[in-house]
Amino acid sequence: MFLRSLRLLKIIRVAIRYGLDEIIATEFAPPRIARIANAIFFWRDLSAPRGERLRRALEDLGPIFIKFGQVLSTRRDLMPPDIANELTRLQDRVPPFDSDLAALQIQKSLGAHPNELFATFERDPVASASIAQVHFATLKDGKEVAIKVLRPGMRAIIDHDIGLMHVAADWFERLWADGRRLKAKEVVGEFDKYLHDELDLMREAANASQLRRNFAGSTLLMVPEMYWDYCSPSVIVMERMHGIPISQTERLAQEGVDLAKLSRDGVEIFFTQVFRDGFFHADMHPGNILVSVAPETFGRYIALDFGIVGTLNDFDKDYLSQNFLAFFQRDYKRVAEAHIESGWAPKETRVDELEAAVRACCEPIFDRPLKDISFGQVLLRLFQTSRRFNVEVQPQLVLLQKTLLNVEGLGRQLDPDLDLWKTAKPYLERWMSEQIGWRGFVEQLKVEVPRYSRLLPQIPRLVHQALTHYTEGDSHSQNADLLKKLVAEQRRTNMLLGVVVYFGGGLVGGIVVIQLLLHFLRF
Repeated sequence: MFLRSLRLLKIIRVAIRYGLDEIIATEFAPPRIARIANAIFFWRDLSAPRGERLRRALEDLGPIFIKFGQVLSTRRDLMPPDIANELTRLQDRVPPFDSDLAALQIQKSLGAHPNELFATFERDPVASASIAQVHFATLKDGKEVAIKVLRPGMRAIIDHDIGLMHVAADWFERLWADGRRLKAKEVVGEFDKYLHDELDLMREAANASQLRRNFAGSTLLMVPEMYWDYCSPSVIVMERMHGIPISQTERLAQEGVDLAKLSRDGVEIFFTQVFRDGFFHADMHPGNILVSVAPETFGRYIALDFGIVGTLNDFDKDYLSQNFLAFFQRDYKRVAEAHIESGWAPKETRVDELEAAVRACCEPIFDRPLKDISFGQVLLRLFQTSRRFNVEVQPQLVLLQKTLLNVEGLGRQLDPDLDLWKTAKPYLERWMSEQIGWRGFVEQLKVEVPRYSRLLPQIPRLVHQALTHYTEGDSHSQNADLLKKLVAEQRRTNMLLGVVVYFGGGLVGGIVVIQLLLHFLRF
């Protein structure tokens, strides 16, 4: 309790120093509240922009608050643009913890000291962040590996700071009318889940394994292999990847990498993850991407750090593809209808009003060449419009927007002339074709047939049981005789269905056998 009080006092001191009270009062309270606060704390220097002051305050409060600021920067549907833009500058740079503690954590998790487990173990970490740090090592069979070790005591630190954030969010919603609209408690809850997920490194290992399986045999993306015998919730060991950080464009050019192709490949990788797999690496900033220059894998992307991934179901993918295509066809009515049909805009929303708002946001974008249009900005404008119409922005779409902004910025850093729409359009159109056309029908049939092949023979029995139960339980009903007739009719239908299934199955089986014979006769 004493430590929590000290931490709370530090938060209050930092908030006063950087004028966070003034920022909140200006945004959500009458102007006189801000004037009173400034009069009380007259000694403060508040000349810096409010976004910069907020960023510096979060940096002073430490790594958990830095990560919270990073999460807030993705919620552009809730944050004013100037604050969101400034929060994107937050860097998760934390001094490494002692190597002896890392060795102790490995020994505790894997049952032996690193010197016993590995042929070599580099004590100096190669990377350090707020949750974990990374050491290089070599397995006894000679394979080079990277070891990610969770910082000791992180759960207690996170629980402590998150507890304070929950209290602050609760008061924020109580004291300001806009508190509920900004969903302060929901945002803190989302951050709480996100951080606790990151504490389980096995989850990250599983994410990496899934992504590696999705891109098995790919000539575009490489994902390190996880060595499961050396993995635990606080330590994971993976294949060491060699490459050049994608931000080092001069080195890449010197090695002969085609930067324009690299930018297009990045877009292809992203849209493949989104529309083919519905499972995407949601932390694709330059620090997590290398480019291979080895002869056998030259020019391929290498993905690292899989603590944050996004998932999309078929409904989400359909929503996104329809919105993207409608946006670039300037079909704003379809955009509005898609929002209402999805349930994310209230049912009582007038289509014409939402259509007009979307048009006002997006028409200025299309005055520029397509290659200069930002996909991320399209989503951003969509989210900003959503605030007025109380549209519920789904967390998975917020992650998608964050990742899309990363991919887009990265692609245009590699190639300023990247036409993102031209590169992405084929994936959107192909996905729509697969969902709506004959290809989609066939693919869906492949998925559903095994399920219904088990269910179909049970339907007559289940209907019979339901009708019999209803008839016996309601013998005084005027419809009892009718229901008994339906049961008898159902029995006859059951027999007929059995005959159809029997002979139909035989017919299909015969066709398959004939096709196989013809196939072998060709050879």
